[in-house]
Amino acid sequence: MRPHKLILTLALTAGLTVSTAVSSASPAGATSTATTCRVKLNYVDAYDVEENNGDEIRIDLAGYMYPSGNQYVAVNNGDRAYSGNFANPTTTIGTTGSALFSLREVTPPAVGQGDELGSVTARGSTCATLATGQVANISKHIFGTGYWYYMSLVMTGL
Repeated sequence: MRPHKLILTLALTAGLTVSTAVSSASPAGATSTATTCRVKLNYVDAYDVEENNGDEIRIDLAGYMYPSGNQYVAVNNGDRAYSGNFANPTTTIGTTGSALFSLREVTPPAVGQGDELGSVTARGSTCATLATGQVANISKHIFGTGYWYYMSLVMTGL
């Protein structure tokens, strides 16, 4: 009987470990698996900006620039820019799709698309592991010559 108890204990421990790694906020009573997920920018931290007077940044999501028009978000070393600063870039993906959030540095006054600094990809394979209402955080350090950013996304099972 001891091997059965050991196997049961290991299986339960593994299950708890996986669910904790995927999400720290499981919804109460969630029983259905997500078929799609909402992915949104959470924040961008500027640890080291390239220019002495700060950087002007935007997010490119599926060819749409956030914020729109001729707008940008100005950041200096140590700043945190939240989703609302970028006009809330958000998309929906399925369990086999993906979404690329690209961090771009622009040069005013004609900001355009600017130069890509790096990106974070939200993958459908992560979405497939979530229950409806369950949350996963996706983040990445973005490094380059003279700059360092940290971008955080939030994925919610739908």
